[in-house]
Amino acid sequence: QVQLVESGGGLVQAGGSLRLSCAASGVIFSIPLMGWYRQAPGKQRELVAAISSGGSTNYADSVKDRFTISRDNAKNTMYLQMNSLKPEDTAVYYCNADVINFYGRRPSLYWGQGTQVTVSS
Repeated sequence: QVQLVESGGGLVQAGGSLRLSCAASGVIFSIPLMGWYRQAPGKQRELVAAISSGGSTNYADSVKDRFTISRDNAKNTMYLQMNSLKPEDTAVYYCNADVINFYGRRPSLYWGQGTQVTVSS
């Protein structure tokens, strides 16, 4: 019913910037919450940042003051502006969304396939 497609990953030097995008499509009434997760090899998947439909945000301490999450509700698209990147930011970044397909229904959780971000020292 819903597809999430990430884009914008790539290879960047430490101190550089990248902008990730996540486009949601399909049967969507609303998306109360969207977020970015990341997973490095051998590590647990962790929340990077989240944003509600009203615009409230939450960040992991490790990315505060460096990353900025935003969304365009009209386009069902979410963004992650990543500045001052560090090698420790290297991971696969996943888009996550709680999606309400129809009014009055409980939300369902969806994941994108992920996009690789590699930061060299």
